[in-house]
Amino acid sequence: MRKKILTSREQEVFELLVLNKSTEEISEFLGISEKTVRNHISNAMQKLGVKGRAQAVVELLKLGEISLD
Repeated sequence: MRKKILTSREQEVFELLVLNKSTEEISEFLGISEKTVRNHISNAMQKLGVKGRAQAVVELLKLGEISLD
């Protein structure tokens, strides 16, 4: 089994992003601040070596970290 790239929280955030949720909606849903949501997104993008959310989503889909189900 391969090692996961994202933390479980980062994965949750991106799964909600794929569902077209805003930073505000994600923060309310997960009970965390909007800044924390942005930090999770930023950390994940840094791990993936990408510059934007859309590029991060594409990479995560390719890696099987998130799905569109």
